[in-house]
Amino acid sequence: MAEITIVNASPRAPKSNSKIYAQIFSDYSDLSTDYFNLSPKNHLEIAQKLDKCNHLLFVFPLYADSIPVGLLNFLKFLEQNPPQKKPVVSVIVNCGFLEYSQNDIAVQQLKLFCSINDYPVGSVLKIGSGEAILDTPFAFLVKRKIKKIAHSISKKRYVNLHTTMPLFKKTFIKASTNFWINKGKSNGITKEQMETMKIEDDKVV
Repeated sequence: MAEITIVNASPRAPKSNSKIYAQIFSDYSDLSTDYFNLSPKNHLEIAQKLDKCNHLLFVFPLYADSIPVGLLNFLKFLEQNPPQKKPVVSVIVNCGFLEYSQNDIAVQQLKLFCSINDYPVGSVLKIGSGEAILDTPFAFLVKRKIKKIAHSISKKRYVNLHTTMPLFKKTFIKASTNFWINKGKSNGITKEQMETMKIEDDKVV
């Protein structure tokens, strides 16, 4: 029986940065872990696991300054189908913004859920520049914080942590703009096309 249930609530969970963060956590954890990619089909399976573990770790990206809708639906399911034994809920949330504080609302949403439904709150890690940091020399910063949060959960000495790339905002914006321009080129899309609201051409198929 795993002591920690990790739920990857990213909408693209199997190919997400959240999956990588969850794996780093598992590698550092002193406690055994079970891992799930959240989907509409496994809500009951995960809920049943929560009766047998002491900790629940949500790992997800920020979506429109909020938690992803898939996670919201799972929380609604838990309200209707609560485990008999409430695990301690911890969070690792990342955003594409340089400022880790952009994750604050999503964390507050989860804490509100915990407060209303009597779940103890554990550790929190807020990651800025989460879409890019793992592919830079600053990856060690996020790995170091994930190691700390893993140890805090195993020792039940819960912490609130944060990290981001130590860059000036202008430098980060320039680098991220170049990244998306090159990403567009690889998909046959120009910078000018990406700067419009138009996502489809006028051709009728």
